Amino acid sequence: MAKALLIPKILLLLLFSSQLDPSKASSVPSKLDGFAYNGSGPLKDSILIEAFFDPLCPDTRDSWPPLKKVVEQFSPRVSLIVHPFPLPFHNNAYLACKALHIANKLNSSSTYDLLELFFKYQEKYYNGPTASASRTEIQKDMSKLGAFALGNSFLADFENGFQDSSTDAAARISYRYGSSRDVYGAPFFFVNGFLLPGAGSPLSYTQWINILQPLVQNNGGRNPMLSFYL
Repeated sequence: MAKALLIPKILLLLLFSSQLDPSKASSVPSKLDGFAYNGSGPLKDSILIEAFFDPLCPDTRDSWPPLKKVVEQFSPRVSLIVHPFPLPFHNNAYLACKALHIANKLNSSSTYDLLELFFKYQEKYYNGPTASASRTEIQKDMSKLGAFALGNSFLADFENGFQDSSTDAAARISYRYGSSRDVYGAPFFFVNGFLLPGAGSPLSYTQWINILQPLVQNNGGRNPMLSFYL
Protein backbone atom coordinates (compact mmCIF):
# COMPACT_ATOMS: atom_id res chain seq x y z
CA MET A 1 0.00 0.00 0.00
CA ALA A 2 1.43 3.38 -0.97
CA LYS A 3 2.33 5.67 1.89
CA ALA A 4 -0.21 8.15 0.59
CA LEU A 5 -2.91 5.69 1.60
CA LEU A 6 -1.88 5.69 5.25
CA ILE A 7 -4.33 8.38 6.29
CA PRO A 8 -6.41 8.96 9.41
CA LYS A 9 -9.39 6.66 9.76
CA ILE A 10 -11.85 9.55 9.98
CA LEU A 11 -10.73 10.86 6.57
CA LEU A 12 -11.09 7.39 5.08
CA LEU A 13 -14.66 7.21 6.34
CA LEU A 14 -15.46 10.63 4.90
CA LEU A 15 -13.99 9.75 1.51
CA PHE A 16 -16.01 6.54 1.36
CA SER A 17 -19.24 7.95 2.78
CA SER A 18 -20.94 8.06 -0.61
CA GLN A 19 -21.06 4.26 -0.61
CA LEU A 20 -22.12 3.78 3.00
CA ASP A 21 -25.63 4.03 4.35
CA PRO A 22 -25.63 5.85 7.71
CA SER A 23 -29.09 4.49 8.51
CA LYS A 24 -27.58 1.01 8.69
CA ALA A 25 -24.58 1.92 10.80
CA SER A 26 -26.03 0.46 13.99
CA SER A 27 -27.15 -2.84 12.46
CA VAL A 28 -25.38 -6.02 13.55
CA PRO A 29 -24.81 -8.73 10.91
CA SER A 30 -26.16 -12.23 11.46
CA LYS A 31 -22.75 -13.82 10.93
CA LEU A 32 -19.09 -12.88 11.01
CA ASP A 33 -17.77 -11.12 7.94
CA GLY A 34 -15.25 -12.75 5.65
CA PHE A 35 -14.44 -15.71 3.44
CA ALA A 36 -12.87 -18.81 4.98
CA TYR A 37 -10.13 -20.26 2.79
CA ASN A 38 -10.85 -23.86 1.86
CA GLY A 39 -7.19 -24.84 1.83
CA SER A 40 -6.69 -23.92 5.48
CA GLY A 41 -7.50 -25.66 8.74
CA PRO A 42 -10.73 -25.67 10.76
CA LEU A 43 -11.30 -22.41 12.61
CA LYS A 44 -11.97 -23.93 16.02
CA ASP A 45 -8.67 -25.74 16.49
CA SER A 46 -6.22 -23.62 14.54
CA ILE A 47 -4.25 -20.41 14.56
CA LEU A 48 -6.38 -17.82 12.80
CA ILE A 49 -5.04 -15.37 10.24
CA GLU A 50 -7.38 -12.58 9.21
CA ALA A 51 -6.43 -10.63 6.10
CA PHE A 52 -8.12 -7.40 5.04
CA PHE A 53 -7.78 -7.23 1.27
CA ASP A 54 -8.66 -4.73 -1.42
CA PRO A 55 -8.90 -6.81 -4.63
CA LEU A 56 -7.64 -3.85 -6.68
CA CYS A 57 -4.70 -2.96 -4.44
CA PRO A 58 -1.25 -3.90 -5.84
CA ASP A 59 0.17 -4.59 -2.38
CA THR A 60 -2.79 -6.85 -1.58
CA ARG A 61 -2.12 -8.74 -4.81
CA ASP A 62 1.57 -9.11 -3.98
CA SER A 63 0.81 -10.32 -0.46
CA TRP A 64 -1.40 -13.21 -1.58
CA PRO A 65 1.08 -15.79 -3.01
CA PRO A 66 3.27 -16.04 0.14
CA LEU A 67 0.23 -16.00 2.42
CA LYS A 68 -1.52 -18.71 0.43
CA LYS A 69 1.64 -20.83 0.39
CA VAL A 70 2.21 -20.66 4.14
CA VAL A 71 -1.44 -21.27 5.03
CA GLU A 72 -1.55 -24.38 2.89
CA GLN A 73 1.80 -25.50 4.29
CA PHE A 74 0.65 -25.24 7.92
CA SER A 75 -2.88 -26.52 7.34
CA PRO A 76 -4.74 -27.78 9.34
CA ARG A 77 -2.97 -25.92 12.15
CA VAL A 78 -3.50 -22.53 10.50
CA SER A 79 -6.74 -21.13 9.12
CA LEU A 80 -7.44 -18.03 7.06
CA ILE A 81 -10.32 -15.62 6.69
CA VAL A 82 -10.15 -12.84 4.11
CA HIS A 83 -12.23 -9.73 4.73
CA PRO A 84 -12.80 -7.57 1.64
CA PHE A 85 -11.92 -3.96 2.40
CA PRO A 86 -12.29 -1.51 -0.51
CA LEU A 87 -10.01 1.51 -0.43
CA PRO A 88 -11.73 4.72 -1.59
CA PHE A 89 -8.76 5.70 -3.77
CA HIS A 90 -9.51 2.74 -6.04
CA ASN A 91 -12.71 3.80 -7.78
CA ASN A 92 -13.81 0.27 -8.61
CA ALA A 93 -12.75 -1.45 -5.38
CA TYR A 94 -16.24 -1.41 -3.90
CA LEU A 95 -17.65 -3.13 -6.98
CA ALA A 96 -14.85 -5.71 -6.86
CA CYS A 97 -15.60 -6.45 -3.21
CA LYS A 98 -19.28 -6.72 -4.03
CA ALA A 99 -18.39 -9.15 -6.83
CA LEU A 100 -16.62 -11.36 -4.29
CA HIS A 101 -19.77 -11.44 -2.17
CA ILE A 102 -21.83 -12.31 -5.25
CA ALA A 103 -19.49 -15.20 -6.06
CA ASN A 104 -19.57 -16.38 -2.46
CA LYS A 105 -23.36 -16.38 -2.48
CA LEU A 106 -23.65 -18.24 -5.78
CA ASN A 107 -20.92 -20.79 -5.05
CA SER A 108 -18.64 -20.29 -2.06
CA SER A 109 -15.95 -22.54 -3.52
CA SER A 110 -15.43 -19.98 -6.31
CA THR A 111 -14.73 -16.94 -4.13
CA TYR A 112 -10.97 -17.31 -4.03
CA ASP A 113 -10.87 -18.21 -7.72
CA LEU A 114 -12.47 -14.85 -8.45
CA LEU A 115 -10.13 -13.08 -6.05
CA GLU A 116 -7.15 -14.49 -7.92
CA LEU A 117 -8.69 -13.42 -11.24
CA PHE A 118 -8.99 -9.89 -9.90
CA PHE A 119 -5.32 -10.03 -8.99
CA LYS A 120 -4.45 -11.34 -12.46
CA TYR A 121 -6.44 -8.69 -14.34
CA GLN A 122 -6.18 -5.99 -11.70
CA GLU A 123 -4.70 -3.28 -13.90
CA LYS A 124 -7.69 -3.21 -16.26
CA TYR A 125 -9.84 -1.99 -13.33
CA TYR A 126 -7.49 0.79 -12.24
CA ASN A 127 -8.82 4.34 -12.24
CA GLY A 128 -7.13 5.37 -15.49
CA PRO A 129 -8.26 2.55 -17.80
CA THR A 130 -11.86 2.79 -16.54
CA ALA A 131 -12.11 6.59 -16.42
CA SER A 132 -14.53 6.72 -19.34
CA ALA A 133 -16.47 3.55 -18.47
CA SER A 134 -19.86 3.70 -16.77
CA ARG A 135 -20.63 1.86 -13.56
CA THR A 136 -22.90 -0.47 -15.54
CA GLU A 137 -20.14 -1.28 -18.02
CA ILE A 138 -17.72 -2.08 -15.22
CA GLN A 139 -20.28 -4.32 -13.50
CA LYS A 140 -20.87 -6.20 -16.75
CA ASP A 141 -17.16 -6.71 -17.23
CA MET A 142 -16.76 -7.95 -13.66
CA SER A 143 -19.73 -10.26 -14.21
CA LYS A 144 -17.89 -11.85 -17.12
CA LEU A 145 -14.90 -12.34 -14.87
CA GLY A 146 -17.19 -13.89 -12.26
CA ALA A 147 -18.70 -16.20 -14.87
CA PHE A 148 -15.20 -17.30 -15.81
CA ALA A 149 -14.64 -18.36 -12.20
CA LEU A 150 -18.04 -19.97 -11.68
CA GLY A 151 -18.96 -21.11 -15.17
CA ASN A 152 -20.64 -19.36 -18.10
CA SER A 153 -24.08 -20.49 -16.96
CA PHE A 154 -23.77 -18.11 -14.00
CA LEU A 155 -23.35 -14.95 -16.09
CA ALA A 156 -26.96 -13.76 -15.78
CA ASP A 157 -27.05 -14.61 -12.07
CA PHE A 158 -23.83 -12.69 -11.53
CA GLU A 159 -25.14 -9.62 -13.34
CA ASN A 160 -28.32 -9.76 -11.26
CA GLY A 161 -26.19 -10.02 -8.15
CA PHE A 162 -25.06 -6.43 -8.58
CA GLN A 163 -28.69 -5.41 -8.12
CA ASP A 164 -29.19 -7.69 -5.10
CA SER A 165 -29.65 -5.73 -1.89
CA SER A 166 -28.23 -8.59 0.21
CA THR A 167 -24.86 -8.62 -1.57
CA ASP A 168 -24.79 -4.84 -1.44
CA ALA A 169 -25.40 -5.01 2.32
CA ALA A 170 -22.68 -7.66 2.70
CA ALA A 171 -20.14 -5.43 0.93
CA ARG A 172 -21.04 -2.51 3.18
CA ILE A 173 -20.76 -4.68 6.27
CA SER A 174 -17.28 -5.77 5.17
CA TYR A 175 -16.12 -2.17 5.07
CA ARG A 176 -17.75 -1.32 8.38
CA TYR A 177 -16.26 -4.41 9.99
CA GLY A 178 -12.78 -3.41 8.89
CA SER A 179 -13.33 0.08 10.24
CA SER A 180 -14.48 -1.35 13.56
CA ARG A 181 -11.10 -3.14 13.76
CA ASP A 182 -9.25 0.12 13.01
CA VAL A 183 -8.29 -1.04 9.54
CA TYR A 184 -7.49 1.93 7.29
CA GLY A 185 -5.54 0.35 4.45
CA ALA A 186 -4.68 -2.90 2.73
CA PRO A 187 -3.32 -5.41 3.27
CA PHE A 188 -3.81 -5.60 7.04
CA PHE A 189 -3.10 -8.86 8.87
CA PHE A 190 -4.26 -10.11 12.26
CA VAL A 191 -3.09 -13.34 13.89
CA ASN A 192 -5.34 -14.68 16.65
CA GLY A 193 -6.93 -11.25 16.85
CA PHE A 194 -3.70 -9.23 17.11
CA LEU A 195 -2.60 -6.79 14.41
CA LEU A 196 0.77 -7.60 12.88
CA PRO A 197 3.41 -4.86 12.47
CA GLY A 198 3.91 -3.30 9.05
CA ALA A 199 0.22 -2.85 8.28
CA GLY A 200 -0.38 -1.88 4.68
CA SER A 201 2.58 -3.79 3.27
CA PRO A 202 2.95 -7.36 1.98
CA LEU A 203 4.68 -9.96 4.15
CA SER A 204 7.16 -12.34 2.56
CA TYR A 205 7.04 -16.10 2.90
CA THR A 206 10.01 -15.97 5.29
CA GLN A 207 8.28 -13.38 7.45
CA TRP A 208 5.18 -15.57 7.68
CA ILE A 209 7.28 -18.60 8.63
CA ASN A 210 8.95 -16.59 11.39
CA ILE A 211 5.56 -15.52 12.73
CA LEU A 212 3.73 -18.84 12.54
CA GLN A 213 6.39 -21.44 13.28
CA PRO A 214 6.75 -20.52 17.00
CA LEU A 215 2.98 -20.41 17.44
CA VAL A 216 2.51 -23.84 15.92
CA GLN A 217 5.32 -25.28 18.03
CA ASN A 218 4.05 -23.72 21.26
CA ASN A 219 0.42 -24.74 21.11
CA GLY A 220 0.14 -27.37 18.42
CA GLY A 221 -2.16 -25.10 16.49
CA ARG A 222 -5.01 -25.19 19.01
CA ASN A 223 -6.53 -21.86 19.87
CA PRO A 224 -9.47 -21.91 22.26
CA MET A 225 -10.01 -18.19 21.60
CA LEU A 226 -11.48 -19.10 18.24
CA SER A 227 -14.72 -20.25 19.85
CA PHE A 228 -15.54 -16.54 19.56
CA TYR A 229 -15.73 -16.90 15.78
CA LEU A 230 -17.96 -19.97 15.66
